[in-house]
Amino acid sequence: MSADRSSKMFPPAAALRRRTVLQFAASSAAAGLGLPAMAQSTGSRVIRIGTTFDNSGVEKANGSGLFLGSSAYFDALNKAGGINGSKVELVMKDDGFKPDVSKANALALAEDPAVLAILHPLGTRQTAAVIDAVPGLAVVGPNTGTVALRKKPSPNAFWVRANYDQEIERLVAQASSVGQTRIGLVHPKDPLGQSLLAGFTAAMARHKIEPVVIATTPGTTSMEVDPAAKEIAKASPQIVIVGLAGTAAAFIKALRAAGGNSTIYGISISAGSIFGMGDQAHGVGFSIPVLSPFAARSELVRRYQADMLAAGHKTFSLSSMEGYVDACVLAEGMRRAGSSLNRASLIAGLERIEGWDAGGMRFNFSRGNHEGSTFVDVAIIGSGGRLLT
Repeated sequence: MSADRSSKMFPPAAALRRRTVLQFAASSAAAGLGLPAMAQSTGSRVIRIGTTFDNSGVEKANGSGLFLGSSAYFDALNKAGGINGSKVELVMKDDGFKPDVSKANALALAEDPAVLAILHPLGTRQTAAVIDAVPGLAVVGPNTGTVALRKKPSPNAFWVRANYDQEIERLVAQASSVGQTRIGLVHPKDPLGQSLLAGFTAAMARHKIEPVVIATTPGTTSMEVDPAAKEIAKASPQIVIVGLAGTAAAFIKALRAAGGNSTIYGISISAGSIFGMGDQAHGVGFSIPVLSPFAARSELVRRYQADMLAAGHKTFSLSSMEGYVDACVLAEGMRRAGSSLNRASLIAGLERIEGWDAGGMRFNFSRGNHEGSTFVDVAIIGSGGRLLT
């Protein structure tokens, strides 16, 4: 592993060699994209994109990060002229990580004919509720990798990130490659946890490794992590894969307090919680389904950094990077929708994103495939909060 050249000390925006903000901005105008079918003139209207996520509860770090990234992207797009002269407006609704509220938010958003899509809903049950509630509305970049949810026929769902099976396979392969075969798992007792357990079991079998310990917490939002931490500490695996999201930091602290010194690998949705630990996060690793937000060698990351700085955000994060990528994919779908941009043509436009390089990440959708990316990397938090990939 080698450290990315950039860290938490960021160069000024000018040093990032900001280009024409978005490569497709000019081509969007040339493509003659419009607004919803009911709009007579695109230039005088606003394209609305709905968002529903946790902005007040245990997943606030992930939810707010996603929104910062997507907001930065659309701010830059609007400064470059928007879509055929129309501005793109994000409409944010807080669901407190409650599926019933996510559903109500989605239904309310769908009532506005100017809302063309819903962007990056957060959580497995929350995403399921949103997808089912608005079947005619594209749901782009759900922030969950639960495999069972993807197997359900959902013509309106477009998955931008890799799934959890792919993340766990990458983590197990990483451990196995350096001879670490005493591996354990902690996961919640809910649909997310069952998906993670299935992926972990399959990955371990492929690598011919028997799990040392599998511990559980009561649920995704439960802070009752001490029993699981003590169970893991007693088994003393070399590696423990933390299949938790917003409660990951609490579990790690409890594990260390119980005397556990296992190396920790989290799944991607644990990153926001782990980064909030400060110096205590040193040495913790996790899978990431997007490029590192500090890897400025990639064009996509350079655009992200420049647009975040232009929006006044000096802190880069994995969650805001993912929100930025989600917005990038959605905008590409709008570009490919044709001369009449409405809800149906947007879904068709997203399905036309085949073999598209967004500047370091490739995406492949089609009518029969709505899982756009298989990209997974492993990152470790180094000294001073530097992200090593």
